[in-house]
Amino acid sequence: MRAAVAYPVNATLLLATEHAPYNLFLLTLRARPRDRHVELQDVVTDVAAALIAVDGCGASFKGFRPGVGPYGEPQLLRAVAKHLNTLPSYRGDIRTKRAPDLLIPGQWALEFKLARPFGDNGKEAEDWSVNLLHPYAGNVSLIGDCLKLRQLNLPERKAAVVIGYEHTPPRISLAPLLDAFELVATKIAGIYLGTRVQVSRAGLCHPVHQQLLVAAWEVLG
Repeated sequence: MRAAVAYPVNATLLLATEHAPYNLFLLTLRARPRDRHVELQDVVTDVAAALIAVDGCGASFKGFRPGVGPYGEPQLLRAVAKHLNTLPSYRGDIRTKRAPDLLIPGQWALEFKLARPFGDNGKEAEDWSVNLLHPYAGNVSLIGDCLKLRQLNLPERKAAVVIGYEHTPPRISLAPLLDAFELVATKIAGIYLGTRVQVSRAGLCHPVHQQLLVAAWEVLG
């Protein structure tokens, strides 16, 4: 007995059966490209590129000096989403939401926080690090965001993202803050974080927010 034979031709499958070896049944299959999974490192790199694009336009946010650094979080995330939606990897699907801040359907649910040691006027900001470190559920810190992500019933992978700004070279480095966040999140708040992924970009047009970094952690539990 001769087994069935399948002959794939592009998006068309031709079947020849043992009972009708010379009769071909044409089955047209709608070819769908295999979904490409976007890794967190890809997202971080693309977010950094979006920030550079916003900075390069030379626009001012409200009454602040030109550059991406002074943007508020909601306005910045809308600009980032607009840029990412021009990239083929995201298919124009990215949305800003209340929870999570940025949704990449089928890929990532992202919460963001800004870290700016200095204000637009060049003076050191007050309580700027609290945005990351306040270790209680229900608050607006990055740790609070991680706890919120753990409770979201979504199929997407979840991650916490920091967008930070420094002088070149840094007058206040963000490195100790990121280390402190990892310590408090894992040892105090009991959050299981993936390995940090991070990119930095220099040459921003703002006289205070001269370079940026984007750091992210997958929230695993």
